Amino acid sequence: MQVNSSSATTKPAPPASFWDDLPRPMMLLAPMANVTDTAFRQIIARCGRPDLMMTEFTSCEGLCSRGRERLLAELTYHESERPLVVQYFGPRPEPFFQCAQLARQLGFDGIDINTGCPDRRVLRQGAGAALIGDPARMREIYAAAREGAGGLPVSIKTRLGIRSDILEEWLAVLLDLRPAAITLHARTVRELSNTAAHWDAVARAVRQARGSGVPIIGNGDVRDPAHGRELAAQTGADGVMLGRAIFGNPWLFNPTVSKQDLGLERVLDTMLEHAALFDRLLGDVRPFVEMRRHFKAYLAGFPNTRALRVALMECADLAAAQAIVARHRAFAEAAVGRAS
Repeated sequence: MQVNSSSATTKPAPPASFWDDLPRPMMLLAPMANVTDTAFRQIIARCGRPDLMMTEFTSCEGLCSRGRERLLAELTYHESERPLVVQYFGPRPEPFFQCAQLARQLGFDGIDINTGCPDRRVLRQGAGAALIGDPARMREIYAAAREGAGGLPVSIKTRLGIRSDILEEWLAVLLDLRPAAITLHARTVRELSNTAAHWDAVARAVRQARGSGVPIIGNGDVRDPAHGRELAAQTGADGVMLGRAIFGNPWLFNPTVSKQDLGLERVLDTMLEHAALFDRLLGDVRPFVEMRRHFKAYLAGFPNTRALRVALMECADLAAAQAIVARHRAFAEAAVGRAS
């Protein structure tokens, strides 16, 4: 389909949803702007899919404006990506209501509310992690999203706080909303990703949520699924979300495949497949140069690829990328011939 608190523990558990059927500990792919678009998610689904994927975070205000058509491209997906949750951000309840209805119309499996983005442009809107400082507005936004979602489960992604760790106070607010799940990026906004993630805080969240029926998912500095399972065992988390580790490695969630063992040629084939998907699905609304960050990441870890990497950092379209890789392969074959 192509767009198709203490009081918390006394309330009934959230309604049943696909979240209940995911394995424990569940392994999730983090939503990353200009990275985890449908082209990359489809490649990941083919190479080694996680238990759950989320879209790039998408602006509710934008979807309710004249820029709607371009943003709708960010909500494109393929059936192979399921279960798939759309992640929204914004400062006002009414657009969340409308966008939750849109999520139902497009056939998403769930909705996630971003209350953790530290980007200054998002914070200035009163969106993302700014909602940590405004519990009353967060309640209104969640209520609006839940109403618009109908039967779709609504989850929340957040941080420890803005300037300091206020986990217990903030988590009490979120647990009282009875979301389908809470993902905790174990840093404050001030810390960005410049300090080690505080996984002891994930353990605190798990203890606070005990008896609520709300799954707690930890996020931050997870190297691979094996490391994620260790962290889940240490903290009691119901799941782990992996983000930066997926760069250049769509096989990350595949227990039987290692990127390095595949060899450079197989990785280049997948890289070009990714680029072709991006060009076909998003080329009308996104610049091809966004693929450059992926090119660099795909080549990471392979020796003698500097010239190839430098050339790919200059390419502006799919044809150029394909030609650069073809020249690299021809040069490598000629070198092997000379050596023999």
